[in-house]
Parts: sequence; C-alpha cells; structure tokens
Amino acid sequence: MFKKILIANRGEIALRVMRTCKRLGVQTVAIYSEADAEAPFVSEADEAHLVGGPRVNESYLNIEKIIEIAKQTGAEAIHPGYGLLSENATFAKRCEEEGITFIGPSPEVIERMGSKIESRRAMQAANIPVIPGTDAPVENEVEAIRKANEIGYPVMLKASAGGGGIGMQLVRNDDALKRAFAGNQQRAKSFFGDGTMYIEKYIENPRHIEIQILADEFGNTIHLMERECSIQRRHQKVLEEAPSVFLDVETRRKMGKDAVQAAKSIGYKNAGTIEFLVDENKNYYFLEMNTRLQVEHPITEEIIGLDLVEEQLKIAYGEKLSIQQGDVKHNGHAIEVRIYAEDPNTFFPSPGKITTFQVPKGDGIRHELAVAEGVTVTPFYDPMIAKLIVHAETRDKAIRKLQIALQDYVVEGIKTNILTLQKIVGHRAFEQGITTTDFIETIMKRK
Repeated sequence: MFKKILIANRGEIALRVMRTCKRLGVQTVAIYSEADAEAPFVSEADEAHLVGGPRVNESYLNIEKIIEIAKQTGAEAIHPGYGLLSENATFAKRCEEEGITFIGPSPEVIERMGSKIESRRAMQAANIPVIPGTDAPVENEVEAIRKANEIGYPVMLKASAGGGGIGMQLVRNDDALKRAFAGNQQRAKSFFGDGTMYIEKYIENPRHIEIQILADEFGNTIHLMERECSIQRRHQKVLEEAPSVFLDVETRRKMGKDAVQAAKSIGYKNAGTIEFLVDENKNYYFLEMNTRLQVEHPITEEIIGLDLVEEQLKIAYGEKLSIQQGDVKHNGHAIEVRIYAEDPNTFFPSPGKITTFQVPKGDGIRHELAVAEGVTVTPFYDPMIAKLIVHAETRDKAIRKLQIALQDYVVEGIKTNILTLQKIVGHRAFEQGITTTDFIETIMKRK
C-alpha cells in the first residue's frame, strides 16, 4: 500500500479519506487555503501545507502548486476527492508526468467522459440507452431551434462541459429556446471555459438513479447496486437513498449490467458512477458518468459493507478487486441528507461562525463533517457543512430514524437547510416513495 498520499481537497471529503488512510497506516498530506487554516481537516492530517489564497483558483485549483507540494512531501499518490480537480484531465495528466499516482481513472477517460457529447457517443457505441438528442454541438440559436423541433419539445438545453445544473435549462417552445441559448452559452464559458451546447429530449417526471461501479486494471468490473438521487433543487442533489424503492428486480439487474458494460467499453479503472434518468415506465437512459467518488457514496458503503475509499486506494496501487459480482449483497436501507449553511427561505449561502454544533448519536447514524463548534464558514466555497447518513433494516425504519436525527441536530450562529430537510422527510409523498426530480418544486407544494 502507499506510504503517503496527498489529498487535493478540503472539508468533509478530506476528513473522509483521512479516516480510511489512518486505518490502513497511510500517512496523509493536507493542502489548505488561507481561509481554511483553522478547518478541522487541516489539524487531522499528518502534515498540512498552505497552497494559496482563499479563492479556489488561488489554492485548490492551483495544479502546479499542488504538484510541487506532493513532490516536496514525498507523496506517492494524490486523492482528488470530488469537485475541484477530481475530474480535471489536465491535473491527472500532470500527476502521470511527475510519476505521482492519480487515484482515479486515466486522463483520457476523464476527458472523454467530461464531454457530455463525447460520452453520449461512447454509450451509443456500447449499446447503452441514451436520451434522444443531438450528437454534435449546436452552433447557434437557429440550429438549436431546428434541432429542438426535430426532437420535439420540451427539451433540455445543456452545456457539454457542464455539471451541477450550470448551463442547463428546460425549454418548451421556440421563443424560450431563443431566450435561453445565449445566456446558457455564456454561463458555460464562464464556469467551464467551454460554451459548447447540445440538446436532449426532456423526460417528464423522471427518477435520477445512478449505479456505483468499481474496476481494476486487470479487466474486472463490478457494480454495487444503485442510489436514487431524485430529490434535487436546481439540479443539485439534496437527499439520496439506497436502494431505490422504485426499481424492480429485473430493471435493477439490467441497469447494473449496462453500467458494467459502459465502464468496460471505455477502459475504466477505479471507482465511478453511471447516472441514468428513469421514466415512469422504468425505461432508463444514460445521463452522464462521474469519473470520481460521489458525495453520496456513504449510503452504498452502508448497505454493501464496503469501504469505497479503501477500494480506490487498492485499485490505484495495482491490486485486484477484493470482491466479485456474486459477492455483492445489500443489507437494509440507507438515506443521506446534505446539510448546507444556507438561508432556508432564499437558499442563499449563510456564512458565519458556528457557535453551537451538536449532532445526534446512535446506532445506524453516521456523520461526515466539514465543521465543528467555533469554526467559521467562509463564503468562498460550497456551503455544504455536513452529511447525515442513517441505516436501518427497512426504508420505513430508516426514514423514522432520519426524522428523529434531524430533530436532534443543533446548529447555531448560521442558518441551515435543516428545516427544509425535515419537511422533505416528513412529507407523505416521500414516505410513499414518490420521489421524482420535481419533488421540491412541485410535489412538496401539494397538500
């Protein structure tokens, strides 16, 4: 196993990776910005190094500085976590050039799957169902309108290099598409440096269901069942659960088989996720591939009984998968909610000093924390401060455990979305498993 790794990330995912490394006897190197100097992950690492100023482009996106620190500290590998540089092919390539192991897939795979258009083409070649849409960029609003009429409204206008809902918009007619095109293209250029746009058919009332995969360098690829991530706000996931209450045995089997085939077809190695949209009739369509660990990976760990970070490290070190597909069995039900420092009325970030921070304890309750009492939440980064995960024998028991845990969660000094989460998990539709992607915008407003 590696003797020392650098974690090119911050917050709760940095702490999550450190936890596994400590258990395996792997030393950890943290990098931190000026704004994160007092953050818990900095003191938890075996050593920590300032990487730059508070803004991400000065620090956590500074590829050359991160590489320099890795070399200075003798780190053999870099774990990118999620977000930031985790799906940056240039970063993975620089690691490769410097003889540092990148804990993830190859730069070529990252680049190919990072383009929504290229990934669509790859999945079509592998006979994986894809949403009807354009397989080449749409150059201007005139071409976009022509293509949308060929596909049939409503459609989703999307940024090829996008993620997190940025550069994405639902449009239902020519006028709306004409208004949306230039603005979405500009946002995509600003966020991703790439304004390439494409169009997909909009699937009404879909479920967002993803399959976790693991693959080693010896050609072994398996899936670890699914996670349902349908409850979202502005295309950002809020609550995830595993397994999905919606899938039947046969659909689950087919989706798992297709996810494995998708990963094999592109020569994938390490942990990754194949995301699907599933319609009301259980028809499913490839949405995208995440070439990294997911924020919601703990719920898979809870029901499968596997440490995904440990598997990532072993695969990157050149070991074979520790389990085969036939060994994968699930136990009970797990749910994760993301706790954000944000105003529950406006959903705007709520930075400030946390004066009180008390989390519930008990069997089947797990926390992934980015903060602690006395820590200041800065305005420079994503406002997620924690994840609360519950695991129980059944979905009903998991929901009840989550409802109680959220009541016992205490955060003072800043505003959070805990009240919103309480409303979601206490809603009759959620309890009944009616969790389509319009849950917050539409279903929660019904009595």
